[in-house]
Amino acid sequence: MTVPLSVLDLSPVPAGGTAADALRDTLDLARVAERAGYLRYWVAEHHLVPGVASSSTSVLVAHLAAATSTIRVGSGAVQLPHTAPIQIAEQFGTTAALHPGRVDVGLGRFDLQKILTFAAQRRATQTPGSTPAPARVVDGLLIPQPGGVIGDLSQFVALAELLGITADSPPQDYHRQVADVLSYVDGTAVDAEGRPLTVLPAEGADLDVWVLGSSAGTSAEVAGAFGLPFAASYHTVPHTVLETVAAYRAAFRPSARLARPHVMVSADVVVADTDDRARELAAPYGGWVLDIRAGRGAQPYPTPAEARARAFTDAERAAVADRVDTQFVGSPATVADGLETLARVTGADELLVTTITTDHADRVASHQLLAAEWARRGAVVGAGVAR
Repeated sequence: MTVPLSVLDLSPVPAGGTAADALRDTLDLARVAERAGYLRYWVAEHHLVPGVASSSTSVLVAHLAAATSTIRVGSGAVQLPHTAPIQIAEQFGTTAALHPGRVDVGLGRFDLQKILTFAAQRRATQTPGSTPAPARVVDGLLIPQPGGVIGDLSQFVALAELLGITADSPPQDYHRQVADVLSYVDGTAVDAEGRPLTVLPAEGADLDVWVLGSSAGTSAEVAGAFGLPFAASYHTVPHTVLETVAAYRAAFRPSARLARPHVMVSADVVVADTDDRARELAAPYGGWVLDIRAGRGAQPYPTPAEARARAFTDAERAAVADRVDTQFVGSPATVADGLETLARVTGADELLVTTITTDHADRVASHQLLAAEWARRGAVVGAGVAR
């Protein structure tokens, strides 16, 4: 086993807890991940939800870098166009200047205009869409039917309003945005008149730039065109992962940063001493995803007892089946077997695991148990990657 493991953290707010509790838990888990040998520790960007505290990735990554000493830290992902390319380069360049060789900036594409258009169409018509492709199993890996959004998307509409984005706003040029970030780091940026721009401390920063994506569209194409490493999402959009990875590899062109395609694939996992205990810890997951897809946003994570008491309609159960059925839940051996399958089928060079449980101690134990099993199978958890 030579595929290293990394961690993606959402800074989940515990039931009855606060954002400060969640952020302290994130710092603690990062130290745990470092001791366990994980390669990277990334934090995700979310806004306007009561159950996730990782809204300001650049600030949080700086604190993570200061709280650890060897593990790479980064964003998974800082979202364009929420933050301007120059701000991304300056913010992550600052942390990289203070912690050279340890900082990643993962760039995400969040097309709010497309979401606004979709929301308007849903309000105007109840016409069902095309029939989704059936679920299938590819060499042992479940490729599910796509899940469904059953809410009104009001959370995203509110975010667009706060950012001054409307359905009629000029379209975002993601290729240009990523090019701008790279130019600030490479020292090749120029103004509208062609005069060189100096963007410190981004210029020359020891900073690895990634692109994250969940479809075979713009993100995969841009990552490949610029010769950047790419992170594909199995944990949020599992039904497209094979096409996404294939599109990135097809688009890849060697660069000064990377000679060949490099793919990291994400997975949602819960590990405990036994399969039964892990299933108990994972019981709230379906309801948590349902709240997101119903437009209520990620909520503070409920207890397993609360989850068991919650009733689902058939439509609600179907709306989250893709996420529930592709979560890797079980003993260390059970989950490691599943992750080996994911790595084999996708050809992943790395795996990025994310875990949410009611109690922070269970989340810590999950990461520790998985790292120990992964190492037992023949590799140091975070070894084997050339930057």
